[in-house]
Amino acid sequence: MKGFNQMMKQAQEIQAKVLKAQKEVESQTVEAEAGGGMVKVVANGRQRIVEIKIDPEVVNPDDIEMLQDLVTAAVNKAMDNAQEMVAQAINKVTGNLKIPGF
Repeated sequence: MKGFNQMMKQAQEIQAKVLKAQKEVESQTVEAEAGGGMVKVVANGRQRIVEIKIDPEVVNPDDIEMLQDLVTAAVNKAMDNAQEMVAQAINKVTGNLKIPGF
């Protein structure tokens, strides 16, 4: 029983460290771009978009689909980057140990 209690204590410590790491990355941001930098998107560690920058040269009323595609691509890249940032922070704490729910 003593071994089980020790294991539970370690699990709780890891969980606390993971939660702390998640909190720390919430305020960090990542940037992604599409169209050679014509569209830039900034996302945070909460995987929320915090800023979108669009170069005026890419705004063409006759080709709105291209702008939509560039924004979509940049947003998807930013979200992937944000997820990777969070995963790296958690992996530092867990030593790449796979924990369900994290």
